[in-house]
Amino acid sequence: MVSQAETEHPIKAFGWAASDTSGILSPFNFSRRATGEKDVAIKVMYCGICHSDLHMLKNEWNCSIYPIVPGHEIAGVVTEVGSKVQKFKVGDRVGVGCMVGSCSSCQNCTEDHENYCPKMILTYSAKYVDGTITYGGYSDSMVADEHFVVRIPDSLPLDVAAPLLCAGITVYSPLKYYELDKPGLHIGVVGLGGLGHMAVKFAKALGLKVTVISTSPNKKKEAIEHMGADSFVVSREQDEMMAVMGTFDGIIDTVSANHSLVPLIGLLKTHGKLIMVGAPEKPLEVPAFALLTGRKLVGGSAIGGMKETQEMIDFAAKHDVKPDIEVIEMDYVNTAMERLLKADVKYRFVIDIGKTLKPSS
Repeated sequence: MVSQAETEHPIKAFGWAASDTSGILSPFNFSRRATGEKDVAIKVMYCGICHSDLHMLKNEWNCSIYPIVPGHEIAGVVTEVGSKVQKFKVGDRVGVGCMVGSCSSCQNCTEDHENYCPKMILTYSAKYVDGTITYGGYSDSMVADEHFVVRIPDSLPLDVAAPLLCAGITVYSPLKYYELDKPGLHIGVVGLGGLGHMAVKFAKALGLKVTVISTSPNKKKEAIEHMGADSFVVSREQDEMMAVMGTFDGIIDTVSANHSLVPLIGLLKTHGKLIMVGAPEKPLEVPAFALLTGRKLVGGSAIGGMKETQEMIDFAAKHDVKPDIEVIEMDYVNTAMERLLKADVKYRFVIDIGKTLKPSS
């Protein structure tokens, strides 16, 4: 039985928000818009913590709107649907990722690349079409246009599904778009964090040979024995880097700290592709000759469109691609942020919203 929304009144909601650049989160009461005719209302069960949440809380990208309810790795269950919703019904397991709106008419939108729409609306700390500010998934409920909601297969637990909606699609999309998804290709993954460990898992599921490139020798055992990487290179060790020069078809660079691209470009074969998915604060230098001498490419990629995000979730369920997560309670969130700043997590925090978010008075 499909429950259709009749109410015109805003939905009372609660979550945790930051009110200033200190980034400290605390309980927060607010309202969600009434469920519109194409909207899906969702009871949030889990929400992943993304590194970008940390940047946004502290306004490090100079675009934050306070108060901020972060969270764009949202997994839950449908509680209500609008009268014109076609894809979902009450009780469905669903997710919402990094965006909740776009213009729907530009070339990017018509080609299923809503993530590159100039008018793309972020899931939190952005202005929605009705002028209200969007609030994310560190909250009990969510209302979103059905176009920006994905179905989570029954075989995928909701807690592990949540990080796929940002970390998962962020590494899956470039592997597909840059045609680095052909079995037998040799792929490097720079950094073994929240993004990197997902890149390794998706690449192995696609049948690729995977080498992890890291500054941390102590991650070698984890990368090979647990993640399934074929080999491991310590980027600070010159002899190890020299041994793999010119052997990679592509490299997915997940590192957000400032670092030189020149050694990585040297690892590529002729026609090789270095794809950035991390976002270092300072501009990166790319000497032209490093690219010219092998017709090499440095590219970028940011999340993925809705069609591709659904494809990624379905692929993850079929091939048992799951992030490594640490499930936490809501009131642990500020401690989790401190740990995330120190990279003290293997490899994604996920908040158990359903069981541990308590209403504030």
